[in-house]
Amino acid sequence: SAPRPFPWEPAERAVGARRAALAAMFADRTAPGAGVESLWRSARSARCEAKSCQTRKISTAENAVQSHTSRDAGVQTDQSKDAVQDFHQEVQVDYASLLSFLQKVEDAVIEELNKNWKSRAFDGFEVNWTDQNETVLCLHTLSYPEAQDQNLQVTSVSWNATGSVVACSYGRLDGGDWSTEKSYICTWNLDRRGLNPQRPDLVVDVPSSVMCLAFHPSQPSLIAGGLFSGELVVWDTSRTEDPMIWRTGLTDDTHTDPVYQVNWLPDAKHRNHARLLSVSTDGKILVWREERDGRLALAEGFAMVAQQIPRSTQLKKFTWGEAAVGVTSLSFSHFDPHVFIVGVEGGYSLKCSTAAETLALHRTGSSVPLRAPAELAFSPHGGPVYSVSCSPFHRQVLNLFLSCGTDGQVHLHSMLQTQPLISLQLSKKYLFCVRWSPVRPLVFAATSGEGNCNKCFCFTGDVHLFDFEKSSQKPALSIKQAVGECPVYCVEFNVKQTQLLAAGDATGTVKVWQLSSDFTEQGPREMNHLEQLASEITD
Repeated sequence: SAPRPFPWEPAERAVGARRAALAAMFADRTAPGAGVESLWRSARSARCEAKSCQTRKISTAENAVQSHTSRDAGVQTDQSKDAVQDFHQEVQVDYASLLSFLQKVEDAVIEELNKNWKSRAFDGFEVNWTDQNETVLCLHTLSYPEAQDQNLQVTSVSWNATGSVVACSYGRLDGGDWSTEKSYICTWNLDRRGLNPQRPDLVVDVPSSVMCLAFHPSQPSLIAGGLFSGELVVWDTSRTEDPMIWRTGLTDDTHTDPVYQVNWLPDAKHRNHARLLSVSTDGKILVWREERDGRLALAEGFAMVAQQIPRSTQLKKFTWGEAAVGVTSLSFSHFDPHVFIVGVEGGYSLKCSTAAETLALHRTGSSVPLRAPAELAFSPHGGPVYSVSCSPFHRQVLNLFLSCGTDGQVHLHSMLQTQPLISLQLSKKYLFCVRWSPVRPLVFAATSGEGNCNKCFCFTGDVHLFDFEKSSQKPALSIKQAVGECPVYCVEFNVKQTQLLAAGDATGTVKVWQLSSDFTEQGPREMNHLEQLASEITD
């Protein structure tokens, strides 16, 4: 039979079970996480509830407050007695020690001062207290892509009467048969918001190459242009549909060669009207008046004939006789409205007068008699003269003008003598344009063609800025306008906004440069400096 348990065994088993339960109750263990599902979102979605909150409409009112009386009052704090005492308190100086130190170094200091006094290390050095920043900044690079696609060049630039609009003419100056090639007049308003440098504000299609142009001096929308065909045209830029308002047409009075310069002249008889002057390599200088039918009629004219040019110098370029002398450029004196200077293909600059009465020997079918204006021939350049510019600063004893040409030289002349005051060799090849500053008597700009020479200061496609106050032999600054063998054909200062300078080149680009005050602010004795410079040279 099976053995029976001892009487105490059940009690012992019960105690062991309780101990095991307690041990299990207080043992470390990880219980599974409990999840509670959210029901409010699904319940609200099921009911499609939508709630919003908005305050009442806010009301506003504007009121102005202004006092009826006003009064100025000054407030100043009183100076404290302690501050006054501190200010007046003497600084304690050990004068005995200071005297002893100065006596010790006296001989050495005097020796060094004598060395500096005799030194010539800083001869010619001028202190410049301003920061050495670039003096010229390119503000705009303007172009008309369609003209550039035709390989047209900028032949002329002009600023309007307000100084805010710049215009350029497109054509070709590098030769070839392009008399019937389409060209353009383009304008940009630099003050217009959203200026697009490759989208002119106005584009005028012209059936012949435009060689030159000039804005009216007081009417900002009128601009005149000279064509390769010999015609003269006037446009009104405020008329976008049909801007042409006057033209000469092709008549017996029209130039037979390209027109290389056009100028506006005041009409003494009719103040509200203006006359136009044109010059051409056919040797004629013609003055036009406007007619009611949109036609420009010849009012008076001049002809340059070799035989009638003064023989103060020998014109080796011409055969004496009734040979026409081709005129390339013209500039009026700023002190005498009858006096003007012309540059000619033979390399000479000529002083002329509109008051001349001698008839020209030039035989033409002109509707008005042409006169011979030349009074004085100046010492020639080594090639054709391309540009002349009279100084806007004058005195009766000093009448200056500049000329430049294919010999790469700029001549500074006085109208009172035939020899140049200064001859500057700037370029190995051509100089195309020279302009005197309208605000600085000692500053002028010149543009160069291709070529680079170590003996001169020309860089390909440059605008040179000269300041006789700094040097009478080399540019104060040369601005790189174009790259490669691309000459700069034209340059114009802005008379109204004198810090602006525009230049056009053979790539079909017009660049607007901002000049620093170095080139725009006149010194107190600048006129005297120019007179002294001229008198020293002539002496």
